[in-house]
Amino acid sequence: MDDITPYLNKGREFHGDVCPGIVIGTRIALAGMRELGMNPEEKNRDLIVYVEIDRCMADAIQAVTGVTMGHRTLKYRDYGKFAATFLDLSTGKAVRISAAEGERDPSPDNGGNPNMAGMVEKLTQTPEEELLIIEEVEVDIGENDIPGFPKFKTYCEDCGDRILDSREVLVNGQTLCKACAEGPYYQKIG
Repeated sequence: MDDITPYLNKGREFHGDVCPGIVIGTRIALAGMRELGMNPEEKNRDLIVYVEIDRCMADAIQAVTGVTMGHRTLKYRDYGKFAATFLDLSTGKAVRISAAEGERDPSPDNGGNPNMAGMVEKLTQTPEEELLIIEEVEVDIGENDIPGFPKFKTYCEDCGDRILDSREVLVNGQTLCKACAEGPYYQKIG
């Protein structure tokens, strides 16, 4: 699959190396764009991608497609799956592509460790129909998830932080940010 090499190189440049997740993510990205009739060599303003894992695969998808969280074209759903959904905003067409289960791990290296180079080679050469599951899906993307300027903003009545894009929570009639309503992932010091 020589045609994948420039895209693996994009993944390598962005991520730092080519590992099995970069190969799978690259193959998922290329298949998703192909299914939507998009060219990975062009800026695709109408492309939104939902990634379902925060691992190497997500870096490859970002590198190949050009979607980013900052442009609100890359969405993250914490499902822990090697899968992504590609949505064309202009047509509404969407496809979800996931890694098919199967035996792909080559024999360990001499030290008993996973043979990363062997896995990369095998994943690069595996026929798409054995590696990926491609399904047409529907995605209901709300107006507060569309790229562009925020359509709505408010303030947390507890901490005072500004909240964009209708991410506030109402608790006992009080408008709160999720950190105040559900507890933050961080603890303030001092």
